[in-house]
Amino acid sequence: MRVLHIITGLGVGGAEQQLRLLVRHLPATCDVLTLANPGQVADGLAADGVRVTDLGMRGNRDIGALFRLVRQIRAGRYDVVHTHLYRACVYGRIAARLAGVRAVVATEHSLCATRLEGRTLNAGIRGLYLATERLGRVTVAVSPTVAALLRDWGVPPDRIRIVPNGIDASRFRFDEVLRKEARAFYGLSEDAYVVGGIGRFVPAKRFDLVVRAVAQLPDDVRLVLAGAGPEEERLRRTARELGIADRVVLTGELPYLPDPRGSTPELPALLSAMDVVAAPSTDETFSLAVLEALAAGLPVLYTSAPALVDLPPDAAPGARCVTGGAEEFARELQRLRAAGPGERAVPDAVRHYDIERTARQLMDVYTAALAAGGSTRK
Repeated sequence: MRVLHIITGLGVGGAEQQLRLLVRHLPATCDVLTLANPGQVADGLAADGVRVTDLGMRGNRDIGALFRLVRQIRAGRYDVVHTHLYRACVYGRIAARLAGVRAVVATEHSLCATRLEGRTLNAGIRGLYLATERLGRVTVAVSPTVAALLRDWGVPPDRIRIVPNGIDASRFRFDEVLRKEARAFYGLSEDAYVVGGIGRFVPAKRFDLVVRAVAQLPDDVRLVLAGAGPEEERLRRTARELGIADRVVLTGELPYLPDPRGSTPELPALLSAMDVVAAPSTDETFSLAVLEALAAGLPVLYTSAPALVDLPPDAAPGARCVTGGAEEFARELQRLRAAGPGERAVPDAVRHYDIERTARQLMDVYTAALAAGGSTRK
């Protein structure tokens, strides 16, 4: 089976890194095409031996990109076209149908109640999404939360399949050597209590709340935020105003698979250096960062985690839902600090989302899409 994955960009992000991990485990011949921004994940895919094409799209008015995309799909003689992220789903579904491919699958990674990939939802976005969704065969939701939102939008239930994100838990296993190396790299002392946060620096992630919580804790508590985004300067300014700038480290974007052009520690190493992860976002579609922290054996304080909603309560005993503000997070962080380090056990929730299981489920979706639409390869 030949599969073309089309994605909006390949910078370091949850959907982009999930795609790289999936391609590693799918028992199919996979190529990847990015509409633009062939960043660190593109380099990683190429290092894995995957053919990566940059379409060089210059924006939504670059109509010529649609016809370049049609030519790429025809030339590759693909059985399945799989699209990821909003712009790629819109253009990819149209191009796939024009190219004669009927087994078109899309994964919805980032649909929230009021936003889609950071965009405020409006009638235009919804209308274009639904119009092009009809050109595909299946829309994959990464969680029951996303599936419910898709149904509310008007996507027919029989066109929705739930295939959760997957995780390679072995990569996140706690490592004492990596802990020491990562702490040394970021100037964190061995006896510091390190609070971590992972994700894009955007308002919805609410990392400013964690900065304010850490400001209420003793001086030996440090905050390490792994990510980047438009809120970075605001986070730095908040730390300065609270007098804790010397206790806050912003690492920039970190891959969790080997990065051929990187010299900084990868995300799994940084997780080994942390003592707890705080995830205060109120609007999540899956909560991959929560699972990654649990895979490292860390306690997690979260506000929204769809990945945990449908699991038994004891599947993630180290995860605690915190619905209040900075004061409640500060109290919970102080409680965990006083309790001391745990045994770094990996909970059942992590094993439930094993990447091999996700890849098998996705192959079942491909097979069903091909059976329903018929192969169009010439």
